[in-house]
Amino acid sequence: MKEKIVNLLASRIPALSVSEIDQYLEIPPKTDMGDYAFPCFKLAKAYRKAPAVIAQELAAEIGEQDFLESVNPLGPYVNFFVNKSAYAEMVMDKYTESADYGASSEGNGQTICIDYSSPNVAKNFHVGHLRTTIIGNSLYKIFTKLSYKVERINHLGDWGTQFGKLIVAYKKWGSREAVESRGIEELMEIYVRFHKEADEDPSLEDQARAAFTELENGNKEYEELWKWFVDISLKEFLRIYDILGMSFDHFTGESFYRDQTSTVVEMLKERGLLTESEGALVVMLDEYDMPPCIVAKKDGSSIYATRDLAAILYRKKSYDFSKCLYVTGLEQKLHFAQIFKVIELMGYDYASNLVHIPYGLVSLKGGKLSTRNGNVIYAEDLLNEAIAKTRSIIEEKGSGIEDKDKVAHDVGVGAILFNDLYNQRIKDVVFDWEKLLNFDGETGPYVQYTYARASSVLRKIGIDGDAAASRLKEMTDFSKLTDEYSLALLKVIEKYPSVIKEAASRYEPSMVARYSMDLAHAFNAFYRECQINVPDEALRNSRTSLVVMSRSIIRDSLALLGINCPEAM
Repeated sequence: MKEKIVNLLASRIPALSVSEIDQYLEIPPKTDMGDYAFPCFKLAKAYRKAPAVIAQELAAEIGEQDFLESVNPLGPYVNFFVNKSAYAEMVMDKYTESADYGASSEGNGQTICIDYSSPNVAKNFHVGHLRTTIIGNSLYKIFTKLSYKVERINHLGDWGTQFGKLIVAYKKWGSREAVESRGIEELMEIYVRFHKEADEDPSLEDQARAAFTELENGNKEYEELWKWFVDISLKEFLRIYDILGMSFDHFTGESFYRDQTSTVVEMLKERGLLTESEGALVVMLDEYDMPPCIVAKKDGSSIYATRDLAAILYRKKSYDFSKCLYVTGLEQKLHFAQIFKVIELMGYDYASNLVHIPYGLVSLKGGKLSTRNGNVIYAEDLLNEAIAKTRSIIEEKGSGIEDKDKVAHDVGVGAILFNDLYNQRIKDVVFDWEKLLNFDGETGPYVQYTYARASSVLRKIGIDGDAAASRLKEMTDFSKLTDEYSLALLKVIEKYPSVIKEAASRYEPSMVARYSMDLAHAFNAFYRECQINVPDEALRNSRTSLVVMSRSIIRDSLALLGINCPEAM
């Protein structure tokens, strides 16, 4: 309907473009002022008339339209009152024209690589990795909804000097039995010990660098240890991904590119981009207000920047991506700016399609949840705590839910995911148990409960919501959906496709999370004010259609965030 009004105005206002008119068109603060309003201030200079006069002339010129009840000038505004039953039918048409409402074909034939999660091997998966994992997974789902082929890449931190440190630490203080028994816990413990001992004996750092150089040069003993550390870590990570219900297409970590780094160095030499600095090889970036990008250390071993450059070249060759996205913390902004600039200087025009997607920090209100090293909150602890707390709430309320463990899992994990994605990703996230598990606040459980409420309504009426989706138009008398609350709900329903597209263009899953909250609020207002299971069959069926649509979109929008919807709560 907005598009129709925009086109109506565009044909009569040559002074403004369609996009400008779309930008200026407003939704009035009160329904008695119309459904849409166009301010005429911007036309005063071009028309050399007062905005109120322009509004009167424009309203008269538009006249009667079949999809509008009336067009009225009000001061400097032209107010549009839509034909409510026609509007309801238009939204229904839009919803039913596709089996997957909100999907589009815009990404057909295009591939997007998303590099996210990427925990460090031999270190616990902490809440910082949880953020990149949650955001990256949601972006994957959003872009897939728009028909892009998405390559989900887990760029494991499985190479680098830290493995020289770990090898030295293991040989000095570790044992196979302890590592087999305690897994990452033991690896973390000896790694932390290495740093404490190195403070007293700096020669340990030299031993670590030498060990990593040997690892890079193919030392068989060290390579077997390294592979063992990676396998132990991956098992731990996969268990967490399983709790989250997430998976990846590729676990190609830094080590995957170790044989390709020498080629990158040679390519940079051929292009005259390398400079020697204190024994290291660097690409100077001072004219771009950045420090040098180091691509080879003094001892000849590779560095993560070199491996990131190799990864970009590999991904372009293997997947021919239209975009390659990197979901990492804000503190890596400079690193990726350097890497992308080097790719540009190498002559690759796709450098502009490399995108760093930063996010803010994570903290826990009220102190530590579970720490084993003094200052780290581990992701698995956080997730298990959310599930356990939700299970307690279910027991407390004496709910008759059959599969309480499954519901506790979906609601507990969903609360963590929603809390993370509800605010703009660049903002810091605070885990506040009282807030995020609240069934009445701006939380995941509130939206999930709204879905369960809609499902309950359909069960009581005796309708299978998914099966009814194909016959909504024949069920609906659109003249029955002209009340304030039905129309408010329809307006939110109409927005869904545009919200998904904007969330993709801005790499901002929070737009989908906030939309799901708006839809839940609109549905609950409709539920309170408009009795659904009424004797009047036409009214009952028409309102049931709104329940079917709302339920489906809530489920779909939460799925784009990685959240499941229980049928009963």
